[in-house]
Amino acid sequence: MSDAKPGPHTPTRSETTFAEAWTTWLDWMEKSQKLWMAAVNAQVSRPEVEVPDPDAMAESFRRLALKLAENPAPFLDAQATWWRDYLALCEASAGRLRGQKAAPVITPGPGDRRFKDDAWDEDPLFDHLKQSYLMTARAIFSAVDRIEGLDEGARSRIGFYTRQIVDALSPTNFVATNPAARRALVESGGKTLLKGMENLLRDLERGEGRLRVAMTDETAFEVGRDLALTPGKVIYQNALMQLIQYAPTTETVRKRPLLIVPPWINKFYIMDLTPKNSLVRYLVEQGFTVFMISWVNPDASLADKDFGDYMAEGPLTALDVIEQATGEREVALMAYCIGGTLAATTLAHLAAKGENRVKAATFLTTMLDFSDPGELGVFIEPHLLDKLDACMERNGYLDGRYMANAFNMLRDNDLIWSFYVNNYLLGRDPPAFDLLYWNADSTRMPAMMHTFYLRRMYEANELVQPGRLVVKGTPIDLGRIKCPTYLLSTREDHIAPWKSTFKATGLLGGPVRFVLAGSGHIAGVINPPSRPKYGYWTNGRKVKDPDAWLEGAKENPGSWWPDWVSWMDKHAGDPVPARVPGTGALPALEDAPGHYVKARL
Repeated sequence: MSDAKPGPHTPTRSETTFAEAWTTWLDWMEKSQKLWMAAVNAQVSRPEVEVPDPDAMAESFRRLALKLAENPAPFLDAQATWWRDYLALCEASAGRLRGQKAAPVITPGPGDRRFKDDAWDEDPLFDHLKQSYLMTARAIFSAVDRIEGLDEGARSRIGFYTRQIVDALSPTNFVATNPAARRALVESGGKTLLKGMENLLRDLERGEGRLRVAMTDETAFEVGRDLALTPGKVIYQNALMQLIQYAPTTETVRKRPLLIVPPWINKFYIMDLTPKNSLVRYLVEQGFTVFMISWVNPDASLADKDFGDYMAEGPLTALDVIEQATGEREVALMAYCIGGTLAATTLAHLAAKGENRVKAATFLTTMLDFSDPGELGVFIEPHLLDKLDACMERNGYLDGRYMANAFNMLRDNDLIWSFYVNNYLLGRDPPAFDLLYWNADSTRMPAMMHTFYLRRMYEANELVQPGRLVVKGTPIDLGRIKCPTYLLSTREDHIAPWKSTFKATGLLGGPVRFVLAGSGHIAGVINPPSRPKYGYWTNGRKVKDPDAWLEGAKENPGSWWPDWVSWMDKHAGDPVPARVPGTGALPALEDAPGHYVKARL
């Protein structure tokens, strides 16, 4: 008999895997308790205004149920089509399981990236699940689209909320039915699920008990360090804005300075992201003296600032400051999104006063006629606006996250569910992406200002009714704007639909160049010539119908930026010596981008 003592036990692979899984499970249970408490606390302190609004959704589906009860034919027709297609799918799937090839009964639509994992096509079971979901979604949308007896507003709201639910129920959004998430779960021994829970807890903490899905690594960027880097100086500030003058990079510049009016819902640095994506830097390099309004991130102390105050203390004041700094009274103007709505109102105000100091105007993805705001109209209904008014009256402002959530819902698969899958199901950290960092950097809106904008623009559409809208005592008539204008829209815009922005061509009194860029509200605008992703369409003919305009338009490759410079050459004036910010009549207050833009929610 041997006297040797047994050595230390070496855990088997199965024992190690079980221990890791047990540890993972205990960690998950501990974190889930925290998540539960966070959810309970969030319910106790339910916000005054929610997106989506539960009451609006309930009312929409109540109306849908009543209409279906009155006339179930659309539902029955959709159901019959679904059964026919599903039987064809079952036959095709059975053939695939026997090793036969079969063409798909239905495929994802263009731009639908949810089913890009190879298993959705190669594995017969996942392929069957994918096609079942897609045909069910198609049947639901078909039934809703064919409901009779609904006004367009109700139909749009029902369709919008139906899409939100159908998209939420996609098999890609569940671990058990997402092949990539299942593989990651098995290969990591459950660690991806734990990491997903950690990410979920982090996002709940960021949202103070409400889920605020991270779209990018927010630690990777800092305004003034990684973004908004174009050199310049803040030369003026008041309660609502700072005015930045950018430093020249050319020996001579165009005579007429360029004032940029960004939207006040977001930060101005969408136009000055990283240097390779900066429209501001490009304009400076083309020899323009660029001035930028940087709006304050308002709090309750600015609750009484209204639309007229933003006009007076924003672009009107900026024009006077530019004249002090450069000696030039005549300028060019560029404005983005709702900044363009404010800029157009300003130009009409100046025209009514007999002033024509703005010699050329550019509107980027700007709505002037709000009769068809697209899916944003879902949020412009009386009882929702009443809730918003009450909330803003109590708080003095609207939390910027409300608008951010509304905009994200317009592209929920791209801006909500793709990050939900990445962060929580796959347990990955979101990538570092400058544009998405900006997207999450929303701002508050003063109560009076935002109430005026929603009620008078979106709800009543007063801007297109000559003389109906009165701002600072001046009746506004867009037809009195006689300066040349450059209108840029984007073909896939979900915030300012291009066919709605096209209506501005018939509202302005001067010559108009309309250009349609590819992609959407942001990517179509921020499309630098150094690496353009999308082209643009031009058509010199003046037509009233946007479809007729597009049918006769020429598609051009590359960025629209050089096209704008060519247009602007006619209106910018002769070369003059470059102007250095802070050396004129107005001393520099601080370096660009200033401190207003750095204030976060």
